[in-house]
Amino acid sequence: MKKISVDILLPCFNEEKTIGESIKRIHQVMKKNKEYHYSIVVCDNNSTDHSRDIASKKDAIVIIEKEKGYGATLLNGIHSSKADYLVMLDADLSYNEKDIPRFLKELDDGNDLVMGNRFKGTIEKNAMPFSHRYGSRFLTDFANLLFHTPSHDYHCGLRAFKREEILKCDLSSHGFEFASEMIIKAKINHLKIKEISTDLFCDGRDKPPHLKTIKDGFRHLFLIIKVKYQTSFLAHYFNSSLSKKQ
Repeated sequence: MKKISVDILLPCFNEEKTIGESIKRIHQVMKKNKEYHYSIVVCDNNSTDHSRDIASKKDAIVIIEKEKGYGATLLNGIHSSKADYLVMLDADLSYNEKDIPRFLKELDDGNDLVMGNRFKGTIEKNAMPFSHRYGSRFLTDFANLLFHTPSHDYHCGLRAFKREEILKCDLSSHGFEFASEMIIKAKINHLKIKEISTDLFCDGRDKPPHLKTIKDGFRHLFLIIKVKYQTSFLAHYFNSSLSKKQ
């Protein structure tokens, strides 16, 4: 029986302090799961430190995306992959790599997109700032209200999905709002979405996080409103009317 192929995507921008340990831990987990043929793919966002060299020495594939942005980096990984399943998680040791097999099992059971929910798991003290916690809950509730999505944590960075199904969603966001776009468009395209608990730890960086609370929060908000407008009845009506006139 042919093994299911899995690419584990690690978005990376100057993560030399944590990337090696992150890859090591994932190898330890995945080598115990013989039913999958896996690769670790470091989706590098043009790092200027030693991240790429460290990753290569740890038996990871490195691909480079020069256009800046979390979404641009992951889109490069998704479109470069040939695997059946994809898993994404941050390279800063903030997510529990031991949960990866649980996410893959949910794909085996027929789901197309498996979301992590940090609020149903354990959030280590100081792992999520107050502003991120309540900003995430607001944006999640707002998006759920507009799109009736089943997520309670729109911004969890640990996810697993079937590559062919996600490609149907035509994702295009290049910033952190990519996380919201994936859920919304998965719902619009009738993908089967499952949410399960996961944990969040303090990251291993010695520098501030890449996420900018206010700036990236507004980018998520604008994305949610933009997609809602584009998929509304009035938008379809006007687009259809314009097409007939041309």
